Amino acid sequence: MSVRSRQITARGLTFDALTAGPPSGELVLLLHGFPQMASCWRNALTSLGAAGFHAVAPTQRGYSAGALPEEVAAYRLDELCADALAIAATLGATSFHVIGHDWGGAVAWALAANNPDTVATLTAVSTPHGAALRTALAGARQRLQMSYIAVLRLPRVPELLFGAGRGLIIESALELTGLSKEHARRDVTALRRVGATGALNWYRAVSRGTLRQRPPVEMPTLHLWGDRDVAFTREAIEMTAEHLEGPYHLVELTGGSHWIPDEHWNDVDDLVLEHLKSNPIERAALA
Repeated sequence: MSVRSRQITARGLTFDALTAGPPSGELVLLLHGFPQMASCWRNALTSLGAAGFHAVAPTQRGYSAGALPEEVAAYRLDELCADALAIAATLGATSFHVIGHDWGGAVAWALAANNPDTVATLTAVSTPHGAALRTALAGARQRLQMSYIAVLRLPRVPELLFGAGRGLIIESALELTGLSKEHARRDVTALRRVGATGALNWYRAVSRGTLRQRPPVEMPTLHLWGDRDVAFTREAIEMTAEHLEGPYHLVELTGGSHWIPDEHWNDVDDLVLEHLKSNPIERAALA
């Protein structure tokens, strides 16, 4: 199954995207995290497309050259969610499946909580529910594992880090977290090309409300987490179940890193396909 490139215009912005599968299939929206782009979903796109889904991975605002608002406030979580909904609408879908990793997982959780009539299923990759993460951050372990965020929120400093040594410093840091050298080089090179400020503004836009309590998630949810994840602790992952009212399945990957879409997709591919096929979208919602 071939993966195709396209652009999607929504909310006055132009998003680069990768797609696979028939446009008539059920829409699966795949949302990447930091510091990656749609390319991290290539294996998933190939598999989903071959299974008959319309799989679309947008390179989100701050990462696409045509979607780089200057104001930090433009990167609040509600804006990111509005992008996803607008992209789905542009593609003609009134209901869709969502798969999100890292920051894309945060967007996916918020979408699912606030749009139960639009999001058919949720697949959260690595990322815990926001309220569970907020609770876990009261503990030293989760605060330590996310201490890097303080650096990413600084003015100018993280941009300088991306520029240092033509990105080699950031590449090396990513490799230490379990991302392969090839994928680290791909991601840093792509982000340096468009500029890192937009991606960093996702962190700078974080406020007290970002991890606020939202309505319980009602739709079927698959949660994938690697026990060597450098960002999210077991405590945050296990507390996530407290914030769901629908069917929930947590899968722990022994030896799995944070970078499941790139490094471990073959281990979860069948689980994701079963999750989606077991919870089909009503045909009327596809029109």
